[in-house]
Amino acid sequence: MELTTVWFALIAVLWIGYFILDGFDLGVGMLLPVIGTDDLRRRVMINSIATVWDGNEVWLLVAGGATFAAFPLWYATMFSGMYLALFLVLVGLILRGVAFEYRGKRDSAVWRARWDWAIVVGSALPALLFGVAFGNIVSGMAIEPLAGTPATTDFAIDAGALNYSGNLFGLLNPFSLLLGVMTLTIFMAHGAIYLALKTSGEIHEAAKKVALKIGLVAAVAAVAALLWAQAFSGRVAFTLPLVLLAAVAWLAALFMTMKGRDGWAFILSSGTILLAVTALFVGLFPNVMPSNIDDAYNLTVTNSSSQEYTLTVMTIVAVVMTPIVLIYQGWTFWVFRKRISTSMIPPQPVSGRSDDRFANSNG
Repeated sequence: MELTTVWFALIAVLWIGYFILDGFDLGVGMLLPVIGTDDLRRRVMINSIATVWDGNEVWLLVAGGATFAAFPLWYATMFSGMYLALFLVLVGLILRGVAFEYRGKRDSAVWRARWDWAIVVGSALPALLFGVAFGNIVSGMAIEPLAGTPATTDFAIDAGALNYSGNLFGLLNPFSLLLGVMTLTIFMAHGAIYLALKTSGEIHEAAKKVALKIGLVAAVAAVAALLWAQAFSGRVAFTLPLVLLAAVAWLAALFMTMKGRDGWAFILSSGTILLAVTALFVGLFPNVMPSNIDDAYNLTVTNSSSQEYTLTVMTIVAVVMTPIVLIYQGWTFWVFRKRISTSMIPPQPVSGRSDDRFANSNG
């Protein structure tokens, strides 16, 4: 197998890991005003992700870094074409991280309420815009050679002289917006399923109800978006079965939630995300960023990749470091595996501390 194909697959794995892990973080953040009907509930919700959210975001950083190193022309074209959208994603992620730290710095209900909304907005922006970004990558973008570039397509690609000729409103097309709604609602339901797994008492029950309600909305959006995506897929024989399996897994996750089998529900909702993102990447291959102007301007795993030596070095580093990262992150989840509830949180936040974020210790 070519190293370009290997790294395309590895980048897909990194995005799957990010959407599964930070997906429930984003979902919990968006659900603060829905499930967190009072400050104590909101503090429990924040505590449920306090020990893992920053580690989960590492998957995004590694996915971006791997794309930059393995496929520099893909990275450059994507970030130039989606600059404003990805900038808003970054603003949302920064806003959410700052809100987690500053929320408990003052003993003021108004202060905490403002930072709570910062968490909601900082979670919703990435959840929506990541779907919009992937929608544009799958369906194709207005990519063409820069003005003044020789007409030879190979020269334009080799020189990196390709340009996105559209604008932000061009990115907000119906298919991409539908994919954005899919990621938004799936992350919300995934977050509710995670809360049901991680909490007990009143929050546990509220999370189950929310997961079932939002999960049905997410199911409709996901089926519509993923079936529409088959129109852009070059491998419908492979992607359509993955989509159908994702739908079955999602319905099974909601069924397990209804039955109180929280562990299985979380595994199945994670499996749904795995299958859905896999379907998108399989349908995209061997392209990494198609052009909707002319197929001759498509970026592929071959014409946008780094040199063989670079990919070889990256592979060696990945083989050494990936097991270490997985073991460490798995250990983190194991240490903080126990459920938490409102009874474990002090009545008032301690002044000067970040919302008692580690009050749950071993859960």
